[in-house]
Amino acid sequence: MPEMTFSVRWPDGRVEHCYSPSLVMHDHLTADTTYTVEDFLRRSTTALGVASARVKEKFGFACTSAAATTDTITRSAAHYRADDLVEVVRMWPPLPATETPS
Repeated sequence: MPEMTFSVRWPDGRVEHCYSPSLVMHDHLTADTTYTVEDFLRRSTTALGVASARVKEKFGFACTSAAATTDTITRSAAHYRADDLVEVVRMWPPLPATETPS
């Protein structure tokens, strides 16, 4: 199962590096995109829940690292207003570029 990291810039300028056990984060977040704290929290915790479920399906146990990332993001988000802005500055590895048919 390919793992990934993503980095976010919180409203105060602090950058936080986060872990996911699955590339599913790409289905919920986009690099170089700004979200409200409320939206980012919803998207990231949903994606990390899916990632943890994928680990459980494959290995028989939930991913404690995904749970820890969810806790970290939730604690960080609590310091800001729901409508403050958070930026996803990097997602690694990026998804491969897809060609559009001619």
